[in-house]
Amino acid sequence: QVRFVESGGGLVQAGGSLTLSCKVSGGTFSSYTMGWFRQAPGVEREFVAAISWNSKSTDYADSVKGRFTISRDNAKNLVSLQMNSLKLEDTAVYYCAAEQAQHFPPDDYHYWGQGAQVIVSS
Repeated sequence: QVRFVESGGGLVQAGGSLTLSCKVSGGTFSSYTMGWFRQAPGVEREFVAAISWNSKSTDYADSVKGRFTISRDNAKNLVSLQMNSLKLEDTAVYYCAAEQAQHFPPDDYHYWGQGAQVIVSS
């Protein structure tokens, strides 16, 4: 069973930065495409960023391009999301996800973390 431990969420002022981390166990981390998604209250979950198993490919939602950076460390089974220039609309629960995908980005993710709350205040 694939398990996730997400950390790094919290409260930050607009314009500030946060880094989310997701440590994965119970699977073959180095073979997974990893993604970050977010869900704000009353809104459907949306894609934020993804990174291929070898870090050679990344993908971002238009709303976060140039502000967020996804990275991974296969030796540590860790994927991170560096979030800069945070905006009020970035407030959401952020979810880490994993998929053993044949192509990038994957159409769906089978494995999901429990979520980390990010609140951006004015």
